Amino acid sequence: MASVHLCGPKVASAAMAKPALADGLRVPTSSSARPVPTGRRLRGLVVRAATVVSPKYTSVKPLGDRVLVKTKTTEDKTAGGILLPTTAQSRPQAGEVVAVGEGRSLGSNIVEISVPVGAKVIYSKYAGTELEFNDTTHLIMKEDDIIGILDTDDVKDLKPLSDRILIKVAESEEETAGGLLLTQASKEKPSVGTVVAVGPGPLGDDGSRTPLSITPGSSVLYSKYAGSEFKGSEGEYIVLRSSDVIAVLSS
Repeated sequence: MASVHLCGPKVASAAMAKPALADGLRVPTSSSARPVPTGRRLRGLVVRAATVVSPKYTSVKPLGDRVLVKTKTTEDKTAGGILLPTTAQSRPQAGEVVAVGEGRSLGSNIVEISVPVGAKVIYSKYAGTELEFNDTTHLIMKEDDIIGILDTDDVKDLKPLSDRILIKVAESEEETAGGLLLTQASKEKPSVGTVVAVGPGPLGDDGSRTPLSITPGSSVLYSKYAGSEFKGSEGEYIVLRSSDVIAVLSS
Protein backbone atom coordinates (compact mmCIF):
# COMPACT_ATOMS: atom_id res chain seq x y z
CA MET A 1 0.00 0.00 0.00
CA ALA A 2 1.49 3.33 -1.06
CA SER A 3 1.82 6.30 1.21
CA VAL A 4 0.14 9.62 0.53
CA HIS A 5 2.73 12.28 -0.20
CA LEU A 6 1.53 15.52 1.30
CA CYS A 7 3.49 18.55 0.27
CA GLY A 8 3.70 22.12 1.43
CA PRO A 9 6.36 24.80 1.82
CA LYS A 10 7.67 25.59 5.29
CA VAL A 11 8.12 29.25 6.03
CA ALA A 12 11.52 30.25 7.36
CA SER A 13 11.68 31.20 11.03
CA ALA A 14 11.52 34.80 12.12
CA ALA A 15 14.67 36.67 12.91
CA MET A 16 13.70 37.47 16.52
CA ALA A 17 12.17 35.03 19.00
CA LYS A 18 11.15 35.35 22.65
CA PRO A 19 12.91 33.05 25.14
CA ALA A 20 11.06 30.25 26.88
CA LEU A 21 8.94 31.44 29.82
CA ALA A 22 9.51 30.02 33.27
CA ASP A 23 5.95 28.75 33.58
CA GLY A 24 6.21 26.44 30.57
CA LEU A 25 5.13 28.48 27.53
CA ARG A 26 7.24 29.45 24.60
CA VAL A 27 5.57 32.00 22.33
CA PRO A 28 7.15 32.86 18.93
CA THR A 29 6.86 36.36 17.57
CA SER A 30 5.88 34.94 14.19
CA SER A 31 2.78 32.88 13.36
CA SER A 32 4.86 30.78 10.94
CA ALA A 33 5.59 27.17 11.78
CA ARG A 34 9.20 26.72 12.89
CA PRO A 35 11.26 24.21 14.85
CA VAL A 36 11.14 24.17 18.64
CA PRO A 37 14.61 24.26 20.25
CA THR A 38 15.92 20.95 21.54
CA GLY A 39 16.32 20.28 25.23
CA ARG A 40 13.97 19.76 28.12
CA ARG A 41 10.56 21.26 27.45
CA LEU A 42 8.09 21.93 30.24
CA ARG A 43 4.63 20.42 29.98
CA GLY A 44 2.15 22.91 28.59
CA LEU A 45 1.04 24.73 25.47
CA VAL A 46 3.08 26.54 22.85
CA VAL A 47 0.65 28.75 20.97
CA ARG A 48 1.65 30.17 17.58
CA ALA A 49 0.37 33.62 18.51
CA ALA A 50 1.22 36.33 21.00
CA THR A 51 -0.85 34.70 23.78
CA VAL A 52 0.44 33.22 27.03
CA VAL A 53 -1.48 30.27 28.48
CA SER A 54 -0.40 28.78 31.81
CA PRO A 55 0.71 25.12 31.77
CA LYS A 56 -1.76 24.43 34.57
CA TYR A 57 -4.31 23.80 31.80
CA THR A 58 -4.30 20.12 30.88
CA SER A 59 -6.93 19.92 28.14
CA VAL A 60 -8.06 21.84 25.06
CA LYS A 61 -11.78 21.99 24.19
CA PRO A 62 -12.60 23.46 20.76
CA LEU A 63 -15.65 25.73 20.56
CA GLY A 64 -18.33 26.05 17.91
CA ASP A 65 -17.56 24.32 14.63
CA ARG A 66 -13.87 23.89 15.44
CA VAL A 67 -11.94 20.65 15.85
CA LEU A 68 -8.64 19.78 17.50
CA VAL A 69 -6.35 17.66 15.31
CA LYS A 70 -3.14 15.93 16.39
CA THR A 71 -0.91 16.33 13.36
CA LYS A 72 1.06 13.61 11.66
CA THR A 73 4.81 13.76 12.31
CA THR A 74 6.79 15.76 9.75
CA GLU A 75 9.06 13.68 7.53
CA ASP A 76 12.70 14.45 8.35
CA LYS A 77 14.23 12.10 5.76
CA THR A 78 13.83 11.51 2.05
CA ALA A 79 12.78 8.11 0.69
CA GLY A 80 16.49 7.37 0.21
CA GLY A 81 17.33 8.14 3.83
CA ILE A 82 18.86 11.60 3.35
CA LEU A 83 18.28 13.89 6.34
CA LEU A 84 16.37 17.03 5.42
CA PRO A 85 17.09 20.48 6.88
CA THR A 86 14.20 21.96 8.81
CA THR A 87 13.38 24.41 6.03
CA ALA A 88 13.00 21.55 3.51
CA GLN A 89 10.73 19.35 5.59
CA SER A 90 7.15 19.12 4.34
CA ARG A 91 4.46 20.51 6.60
CA PRO A 92 2.03 17.66 7.34
CA GLN A 93 -1.55 17.85 6.05
CA ALA A 94 -2.80 14.78 7.89
CA GLY A 95 -3.74 14.02 11.47
CA GLU A 96 -6.22 12.54 13.90
CA VAL A 97 -9.22 14.34 15.37
CA VAL A 98 -8.89 14.30 19.16
CA ALA A 99 -11.67 16.73 20.19
CA VAL A 100 -14.59 18.55 18.56
CA GLY A 101 -16.74 21.56 19.37
CA GLU A 102 -20.48 21.56 19.96
CA GLY A 103 -21.26 22.36 16.33
CA ARG A 104 -22.33 25.16 14.02
CA SER A 105 -25.24 27.50 14.77
CA LEU A 106 -27.78 27.89 11.96
CA GLY A 107 -30.58 30.10 13.21
CA SER A 108 -31.99 28.38 16.28
CA ASN A 109 -30.49 25.04 15.27
CA ILE A 110 -27.12 23.51 16.16
CA VAL A 111 -25.60 21.27 13.49
CA GLU A 112 -23.19 18.84 15.11
CA ILE A 113 -19.67 18.28 13.81
CA SER A 114 -19.80 15.54 11.16
CA VAL A 115 -16.24 14.33 11.80
CA PRO A 116 -15.99 11.95 14.78
CA VAL A 117 -13.23 11.89 17.36
CA GLY A 118 -10.59 9.38 16.27
CA ALA A 119 -11.07 9.99 12.54
CA LYS A 120 -7.93 10.21 10.39
CA VAL A 121 -8.27 13.35 8.29
CA ILE A 122 -6.62 15.39 5.56
CA TYR A 123 -6.86 19.17 5.92
CA SER A 124 -6.05 22.33 3.97
CA LYS A 125 -2.36 23.19 3.77
CA TYR A 126 -2.43 26.40 5.83
CA ALA A 127 -5.42 25.64 8.04
CA GLY A 128 -5.83 26.40 11.70
CA THR A 129 -3.88 27.67 14.68
CA GLU A 130 -0.86 25.59 15.63
CA LEU A 131 -0.09 24.74 19.25
CA GLU A 132 1.96 22.22 21.16
CA PHE A 133 0.24 20.22 23.87
CA ASN A 134 1.83 17.38 25.85
CA ASP A 135 4.89 17.63 23.59
CA THR A 136 2.79 16.95 20.48
CA THR A 137 1.87 19.35 17.69
CA HIS A 138 -1.84 20.04 17.28
CA LEU A 139 -3.99 22.31 15.13
CA ILE A 140 -7.29 23.94 16.03
CA MET A 141 -9.24 24.48 12.82
CA LYS A 142 -12.72 24.95 11.45
CA GLU A 143 -14.56 21.80 10.41
CA ASP A 144 -14.70 23.27 6.91
CA ASP A 145 -10.87 23.24 6.76
CA ILE A 146 -10.96 19.43 6.77
CA ILE A 147 -10.79 18.14 3.20
CA GLY A 148 -11.84 14.58 3.94
CA ILE A 149 -11.51 11.41 6.00
CA LEU A 150 -8.78 8.94 5.05
CA ASP A 151 -8.85 5.54 6.76
CA THR A 152 -5.96 4.10 4.70
CA ASP A 153 -2.56 5.31 3.48
CA ASP A 154 -3.70 5.95 -0.10
CA VAL A 155 -5.45 9.13 -1.18
CA LYS A 156 -7.64 7.23 -3.65
CA ASP A 157 -9.63 6.05 -0.61
CA LEU A 158 -10.34 9.60 0.61
CA LYS A 159 -13.93 10.41 1.59
CA PRO A 160 -14.42 14.10 0.73
CA LEU A 161 -16.43 16.31 3.09
CA SER A 162 -18.98 19.04 2.38
CA ASP A 163 -18.96 20.15 -1.29
CA ARG A 164 -15.50 18.78 -2.08
CA ILE A 165 -14.70 16.40 -4.92
CA LEU A 166 -11.82 13.92 -5.29
CA ILE A 167 -10.52 13.78 -8.88
CA LYS A 168 -7.90 11.52 -10.45
CA VAL A 169 -5.86 13.83 -12.65
CA ALA A 170 -5.40 12.88 -16.30
CA GLU A 171 -1.80 12.06 -17.21
CA SER A 172 0.29 14.82 -18.79
CA GLU A 173 1.33 14.54 -22.41
CA GLU A 174 4.75 12.89 -22.73
CA GLU A 175 5.66 14.59 -26.01
CA THR A 176 4.77 17.57 -28.17
CA ALA A 177 2.73 17.38 -31.37
CA GLY A 178 6.04 17.31 -33.25
CA GLY A 179 7.27 14.27 -31.32
CA LEU A 180 9.70 15.95 -28.91
CA LEU A 181 9.86 14.34 -25.49
CA LEU A 182 8.91 16.68 -22.66
CA THR A 183 10.77 16.93 -19.35
CA GLN A 184 8.72 16.70 -16.15
CA ALA A 185 9.14 20.44 -15.53
CA SER A 186 7.93 21.42 -19.01
CA LYS A 187 4.83 19.22 -19.07
CA GLU A 188 1.68 21.28 -19.03
CA LYS A 189 -0.38 20.81 -15.90
CA PRO A 190 -3.65 19.10 -16.89
CA SER A 191 -6.99 20.49 -15.76
CA VAL A 192 -8.98 17.41 -16.70
CA GLY A 193 -9.68 14.33 -14.65
CA THR A 194 -12.12 11.66 -13.53
CA VAL A 195 -14.27 12.08 -10.43
CA VAL A 196 -13.45 9.38 -7.87
CA ALA A 197 -15.63 10.47 -4.94
CA VAL A 198 -17.85 13.37 -3.90
CA GLY A 199 -18.81 14.85 -0.56
CA PRO A 200 -22.35 14.87 0.90
CA GLY A 201 -22.90 18.46 -0.27
CA PRO A 202 -22.98 21.91 1.35
CA LEU A 203 -25.09 22.76 4.38
CA GLY A 204 -28.32 24.65 3.78
CA ASP A 205 -29.88 27.24 6.09
CA ASP A 206 -32.05 24.55 7.67
CA GLY A 207 -29.07 22.31 8.44
CA SER A 208 -29.75 19.81 5.66
CA ARG A 209 -27.24 19.05 2.91
CA THR A 210 -27.82 19.59 -0.80
CA PRO A 211 -26.42 16.65 -2.80
CA LEU A 212 -23.90 17.49 -5.51
CA SER A 213 -24.94 17.12 -9.15
CA ILE A 214 -21.52 15.75 -10.13
CA THR A 215 -21.21 11.97 -9.80
CA PRO A 216 -18.26 9.55 -9.52
CA GLY A 217 -17.00 8.39 -12.91
CA SER A 218 -17.65 11.73 -14.62
CA SER A 219 -14.90 13.33 -16.69
CA VAL A 220 -14.58 16.97 -15.70
CA LEU A 221 -12.71 20.16 -16.51
CA TYR A 222 -11.67 22.22 -13.49
CA SER A 223 -9.97 25.53 -12.71
CA LYS A 224 -6.23 25.27 -13.34
CA TYR A 225 -4.97 26.50 -9.97
CA ALA A 226 -7.75 25.22 -7.72
CA GLY A 227 -7.66 22.62 -4.98
CA SER A 228 -5.11 20.57 -3.05
CA GLU A 229 -2.88 18.10 -4.91
CA PHE A 230 -1.81 14.66 -3.67
CA LYS A 231 0.07 11.63 -4.98
CA GLY A 232 -1.32 8.12 -4.56
CA SER A 233 -0.42 4.60 -5.63
CA GLU A 234 -2.31 4.95 -8.90
CA GLY A 235 -1.32 8.46 -9.93
CA GLU A 236 -1.98 12.08 -9.05
CA TYR A 237 -5.16 13.36 -7.45
CA ILE A 238 -6.70 16.70 -6.63
CA VAL A 239 -9.41 17.65 -4.14
CA LEU A 240 -11.39 20.80 -4.89
CA ARG A 241 -14.70 22.52 -4.30
CA SER A 242 -17.59 21.69 -6.61
CA SER A 243 -17.64 25.35 -7.64
CA ASP A 244 -14.14 24.90 -9.11
CA VAL A 245 -15.44 22.34 -11.61
CA ILE A 246 -16.01 24.23 -14.87
CA ALA A 247 -17.65 21.57 -17.03
CA VAL A 248 -18.55 17.90 -17.38
CA LEU A 249 -17.00 16.29 -20.46
CA SER A 250 -18.52 13.55 -22.60
CA SER A 251 -17.49 11.74 -25.77
